[in-house]
This record gives sequence, C-alpha cells and structure tokens, in this order.
Amino acid sequence: MLWTDRIRQIKIILVIAAIIIAMTSLLVSHYLVKDLSNEERKKMETWAEALNVLNHADEHTDLSLVLDVLQGNTTIPVVILDSAGNVGDYRNISIDGRTAEDSNNYITQYGRRLYESGKYIKINLTDSAKITDYQLVCYDDSVLLKRLSQYPYWQLGIVMVFVVVAIFALLSSKKAEQNKVWVGLSKETAHQLGTPISSLMAWVEILKENHPDDELIPEMNKDVKRLERIAERFSKIGSLPEKEDGSLNEVLDRVVNYMRKRISNKVEIICSLPEQEVIVKMNESLIEWVIENLCKNAVDAMEDHGTITLTLFQERQTAVVEVMDTGKGIRKKDFNHVFMPGFTTKQRGWGLGLSLAKRIVEDYHQGRIFVKSSELGKGTTFRIEL
Repeated sequence: MLWTDRIRQIKIILVIAAIIIAMTSLLVSHYLVKDLSNEERKKMETWAEALNVLNHADEHTDLSLVLDVLQGNTTIPVVILDSAGNVGDYRNISIDGRTAEDSNNYITQYGRRLYESGKYIKINLTDSAKITDYQLVCYDDSVLLKRLSQYPYWQLGIVMVFVVVAIFALLSSKKAEQNKVWVGLSKETAHQLGTPISSLMAWVEILKENHPDDELIPEMNKDVKRLERIAERFSKIGSLPEKEDGSLNEVLDRVVNYMRKRISNKVEIICSLPEQEVIVKMNESLIEWVIENLCKNAVDAMEDHGTITLTLFQERQTAVVEVMDTGKGIRKKDFNHVFMPGFTTKQRGWGLGLSLAKRIVEDYHQGRIFVKSSELGKGTTFRIEL
C-alpha cells in the first residue's frame, strides 16, 4: 500500500472522529437546552397559575405568595394577550428608544409571534364556558437559554478555526522542512557529482589524444557534458535560476534526440512542433529537465514499449507542452498526489522527480503543471503551461 494511501486513511479517520465529537457535543447541548426549556415551561405554568389566582382573588385570598411568584420572573419575556389579541401586560421585554405607539405595535407583534409558535398558556378568566373569556400568557426563551442554545455552534466554530489554523501551520512547517531537505539533497548531489565529472572530462581528453579516430569518444564526451548539465540543474534547486528568452521548439528537439538514443526501440517518440518558434522566458536547462523527467516516467509506465507524444502549441499568451504516453495510467484520486514528495508507483524510486518538476515550473517559472487526463490501462497526459 502506498504511504499516501495510509495518510489519506488517517485523514479520513481524523475527520470522522471530529464529526463524531461535534455531533456528540451538539446532541448533549440539545438535550441540555431541551431540559432547560421544559424547566422554563414549568415556571411559566406556575406563573400563569399565579396570574389566574390573582384574576380570581377575593378578600379572603392571600396575595403575598401570588405576588412573590409574579414578581419573581425577572428573566423570561412574557406578553399577556386578551381573547382579541390585544396586549394586556408584558414583562422582561426591552422597548428602549421606541415611541409609545411603536412600543405597543412591537409588543403586539412579539406576542402574536410567540402565540403562533405555540409558546403560550391559556387562562380562563371565568368559570363559564364562553370561548372568548380567556387570556393568553405568551412567553419566550430567556436570554440564558438562547445563549446556551447558540453556544455549541460558537464553540464548534472557534474550534474549527483553531483546527484550520493549526493544520495550515503544520502543513506550512512540513512543507518548509521538506523544501530544506530537497534543497540540501540537491545541492549535496551536485557537489558530490562535481569531482567524478571533472575526472571523467580529463579522461575523455586523454582518450581523444590517444585514440583520435575512435567514434565512441564523442558519444562519451556528450554523456559527460550531460552529467555536467545535470549537476548544474541540481545546484540551482533552492535558488532563483536566471531566466532568458528561449525556444521551446529547441528544448523539445534536444529532449527527443537525447531520449531516442537511450530508450528501447520498442518505444516510439512523436514530437509535434509548430512551424513558428515558441519563445518563452525560462531557464532552458531546468525546463529541459522537467520534460525529460516526464518522458522517463512515461517510459517506465509503458514498461519499455509504447508511444510517447510530445506536443507544443500556444494558447493566446500561454505556451503549452503536453506529454502523452500509452502506459498504465494513474488513478484519478492520485492526480494531485503524484506531485507530492515521496509519492511513487514504482518499486524503485524516491518519488522526487515530479515534486521537483512542479517546483521548477510553478515556483521558478510561475507556470502550471498538472495531469490533464489519465485512464488506467490506456495512458496519461501531463500538461505544462508557461
């Protein structure tokens, strides 16, 4: 199993765990708010009963307890409506800044909304069976209950913000650390290659003097120069390379000529170039390495038999290079993962090639490189935009 698959599974597990925690928190809060709402309902039933006692009071009624209950409500908003829907009284409702008429309209609308939502208690004013002889005690949730009902969402929102910030910080830190590793590895590779390349160059010169007519020596010299160019490429990773106007037509020509001499005869390379030169401000050495790396990956994916098609064209102000192969293809869910350091589908390989290619194209040249299309068993097309 690829390590990226394991990371994806860990991410899914963490997301599921976060969802379970969030749902549990919301569920507990829901039941807590529901219990408090029932408690407030009972308080209002007691308050409405006290109001009913007051309405039916006579000279023998002890009003001290009744008044204590009525005056004890300092948190729950209450609107008392008569059978016609008019306001008889209200409590714990702020009307600051409103005129008397506006206040009356506001309280009336407020009471009717509470009645329509079913938050009311009906009180019969008399013992008669007249339908119109009653009052409605309409009540709302207290400020505390409203805050408690909203608290879990604020809590989850704040937690999510912290989680996002933490993940972003961790990813940024991880990316910076990876960049240091890749840059250090690249520069050390260039440094280590320097000494044997110098020795090889000297040996080639000696061979030229001793065997001037040998046809293999020029080819050896080309490979040595190739190694020198590779070392130069690695030494430029981590620093901004110099960019000059260059022809992508020539870059693709060099890549094709180099690859044809070093791959199986069963692999056909087709290069489709426009008649007009496509000039781009670039570092030719690095862009050549990117395209060459895509071609080598294509050869590996096709297992040394198939067709590689390189296409160059322009779309308005953008130069486009497409590298298409007839290899085994890439799973759609791995389209973005192929550029991650360490990702590889080969038994041997470090998974650094495409990561460095992405860095060269996007960080150094402000372009784009991505998987345009791929189908398992049929092949893949990579697209570079500069």
